[in-house]
Amino acid sequence: MNPVIRTATPEDVPVLRAVMEAAIAELQRGFLDAGTIEASRAVMGLDTTLIADGTYYIVECGGAVAGCGGWSRRATLFGGNHTTGRSDALLDPQVDPARFRAMYTHPDFARRGVGSRILAHSEAAARAEGFTSGVLMATLAGIPLYERCGWQRGEPYAAETPDGRRVPMLKMRKRLA
Repeated sequence: MNPVIRTATPEDVPVLRAVMEAAIAELQRGFLDAGTIEASRAVMGLDTTLIADGTYYIVECGGAVAGCGGWSRRATLFGGNHTTGRSDALLDPQVDPARFRAMYTHPDFARRGVGSRILAHSEAAARAEGFTSGVLMATLAGIPLYERCGWQRGEPYAAETPDGRRVPMLKMRKRLA
């Protein structure tokens, strides 16, 4: 595997959505029941603001998109364009933690270091903009990856979907400097 990391572009949106769909459908099994996996699509997905800001990345392996993810200098912590409660307010790197967002690995590339590469790349980019800490909202399936990468467990959270289901998540933090 010879992965290449690049910044996502608007032209990548269809393939990013396909990777996200596959990851949600496959990698959440064993952590969430089928109904909660289906409902989680209401609180997960692509936030194209990250692409517009140049803070969303793709890992390609042999021409295939193996994964994606990024970070944000904006207040929204998780979710896609369709998720309620979003805020595009800019963060102050001297005070606020950078937001690490929308980390997805295609199931065909799971457990091969794709997620850790995207995370390390994103952390370095946030540090370069002066952020000294980060925060993310982890899915249950993502917690082991984040812990291996030095992220600390924080508060449990349950994202409520429009149909009343609660998707369990965990807020995690890391010092970047």
